[in-house]
Amino acid sequence: MARRRTTPPPVPDALRDAVERTVQATREGAQDTSRRTQAARSRAQEVVDEVAKTTRGRAQDAVEGIAKGAEVVGERVRGAFEEARPATHDDIKALQKELRAIGRRLDAIEERLPPEKKPPAQRKKPAQRKQPAQRKQPARKKA
Repeated sequence: MARRRTTPPPVPDALRDAVERTVQATREGAQDTSRRTQAARSRAQEVVDEVAKTTRGRAQDAVEGIAKGAEVVGERVRGAFEEARPATHDDIKALQKELRAIGRRLDAIEERLPPEKKPPAQRKKPAQRKQPAQRKQPARKKA
């Protein structure tokens, strides 16, 4: 057989007041904790934003530094290829043209120079005849 529930005895007013005060204190504590939590979240968000801003600035500086470094390296590589590449047909033609111009200038300068004076001829002494070196006799073999 099922038992029948009994009606709880009435709660005294003092107990009821104590429970209401506890609930009220808990509610106020929760609200205070909520306010402090919100303030902490707000400050944490400010710190995160500040760190992100600083990091973004440093990252941008790093990217710019890398870009400048890459540009310098690129210029060096291009310069190395320029120096190492063989002369083209146009390069050779330009050099030939420049050499012809230099030759014409040299011819014009030589034409303006006075003629060369030759020094008077001096008699040379006849060279003394050297005696031929004597040959060594081959070594004899022992018998």
